[in-house]
Amino acid sequence: MDRQIILQLTETFEGHAQQTDSGVEYWLARDLQVLLGYAKWENFQNVLTRAKTACEVSGHDPANHFPEVRKMVELGSGSRREIEDLMLTRFACYLVAQNGDPAKPQIAFAQSYFAIQTRRAELIEQRILEAERVAARRKLTETEKDLSSLIYEQTGGNQDFALIRSKGDQALFGRSTQAMKAQWKVPETRPLADFAPTIILKAKDFATEITIFNARSKGMKQQTAIAGEHVTNNKAVRDTLLGRGIRPEALPPAEDIKKVERRLVSDERKTRQKPKRLDD
Repeated sequence: MDRQIILQLTETFEGHAQQTDSGVEYWLARDLQVLLGYAKWENFQNVLTRAKTACEVSGHDPANHFPEVRKMVELGSGSRREIEDLMLTRFACYLVAQNGDPAKPQIAFAQSYFAIQTRRAELIEQRILEAERVAARRKLTETEKDLSSLIYEQTGGNQDFALIRSKGDQALFGRSTQAMKAQWKVPETRPLADFAPTIILKAKDFATEITIFNARSKGMKQQTAIAGEHVTNNKAVRDTLLGRGIRPEALPPAEDIKKVERRLVSDERKTRQKPKRLDD
């Protein structure tokens, strides 16, 4: 397909995209009908039906990607009539293109266009989630440093900080740090938290923040008191997670945080070296 035609079709497809009040991108089915080269709505409905089936088979609820709407249109006589339409998510558009007539050049373009755009959205979401996990890990590191400093300030020594943290793990997971490291196959020299999923990082951070607050506000001067406080807070966080159907010790490990950090840094470097162009 000629590059100029590709650029024109890209602009046309993006120009028909709309957004809900909550920022969800969508296309109207009757607009997509024209964009994909279908003259009759009845013929295009057959494609929509196959796309809905594909959506359901893939494990997604069609109602979330093909919601029905009605709108008023002008007739040739000047009167108005209400007709049915559908709001299609980008994923729905991809499925429609995959179930369209491959002989139509518009379908051939749309199949690649929405596949690439859908994949791009998935990559963006993945990157956001990875950045969130890295931020949570760094936050936990700083919070644990604050707890270690507080222990030193209020007790005169922090040599037992590692033991206090381990007791917190026991309370949160219902098993020891070593047991969890063995389960997650964490190298002996690496912290358990480097392989913890984001929700666990945030849970540990929250429990530690409470320990710091209470130890400071209550003027705890004994490490045993701070350790007991930390155990209590981790148990409370564990109970909250269990109440929401999340069992910390049953969660699978996450990717090594150092690998994630290196990938994010590399992606950022590539972005700076090769800025995107409008005609890419």
